[in-house]
Amino acid sequence: MKSRTSFVCQQCSAEFPQWYGKCPGCGQWNTLVETVRESKNSELRMKNRSQSTPQKLSDVKHIEKNRLKSGFGEFDRVMGGGIVPGSVTLLAGDPGIGKSTLLLHVLSAVGGMYV
Repeated sequence: MKSRTSFVCQQCSAEFPQWYGKCPGCGQWNTLVETVRESKNSELRMKNRSQSTPQKLSDVKHIEKNRLKSGFGEFDRVMGGGIVPGSVTLLAGDPGIGKSTLLLHVLSAVGGMYV
């Protein structure tokens, strides 16, 4: 677990992320003392971690969405059966390998269905 350092005033119990000579809360001098506490984020992570358990990929149920078929069999296969409406897909590769050409063909096929 991660811990965080904070500075707590011994007079007013105000907590600050850095040391000050004069407490901004009560105005007393030299009352801030360094304290080490566990991070609230790490506590939340530990709580969430105990609630979830790993699953085998074969046990995950496939939810079929209304996918748009592009008419290009290999493209649809790579996309998991077609394009999911409202989804975002990153297409990456070396310059000049045909990313734009492929997408223009797919968009013309898919866009033609809705015109």
